[in-house]
Amino acid sequence: MTRECQNENFELLNRIKAGDNEALEQLVQQNLGLVKKLAYRFTGRGAEYEDLVQIGVIGMIKAARSFDFEYSTVFSTYAVPLIMGEIRRFLRDDGPIKVGRTLKQKGIHVMKVREAFLTEHGREARLSEISELTGYTEEEITACLEASSCVVSLSEPIGEDGGLTVESSIADEGSALDKLTDRIALGEAIRKLPPLWREIVDLRYFRELSQNETGKRLGLTQVKVSREEQKILLRLKEALG
Repeated sequence: MTRECQNENFELLNRIKAGDNEALEQLVQQNLGLVKKLAYRFTGRGAEYEDLVQIGVIGMIKAARSFDFEYSTVFSTYAVPLIMGEIRRFLRDDGPIKVGRTLKQKGIHVMKVREAFLTEHGREARLSEISELTGYTEEEITACLEASSCVVSLSEPIGEDGGLTVESSIADEGSALDKLTDRIALGEAIRKLPPLWREIVDLRYFRELSQNETGKRLGLTQVKVSREEQKILLRLKEALG
């Protein structure tokens, strides 16, 4: 994207923040090509291309309204994961496996409680703890988590120093667009991780250190690094879903 186009986006975003709906329409039209390119990669999955474009536009609108000028990124980079996430959610919710609305709502509540617990305590909550906080049975919680799980292009969480890279866990269909959009979405998701997790990602997947070496750098055990990696990949799955 040219600097002129970036500046035009920022001008429109300023007007959108002030409640200018015409600016919102103009921004969408100006960036519609990006939405169409992203929508095209999801064709052949049971949804019409035009429907995917419309859903992508919803993601673009959400990006426009939530964009913060404090972000050290251009708007298009920020918008990509939101557009892709909106389309993926549409395909998941409209897919062959239907999830009841009540179960879906419970799943959202469970995920929020789980996230709040992780933030407060620095570890994943046990089923019994989630049950106590939500009032749901452990069986209900398990069903909620299964229903809320995202179909994304990351592989299953790695085991004990399995040697997988974050990038290798993203599906690669061979096109330059796929690689570009996945890299952008992944980069944004990593940027939003807590500081410790970003350090682990940097040491493990960019500097290619082993779990033992990473643990020594950060004052953690190898087992702790392994557990944190599993949490990181789960968080990235949710972010890219």
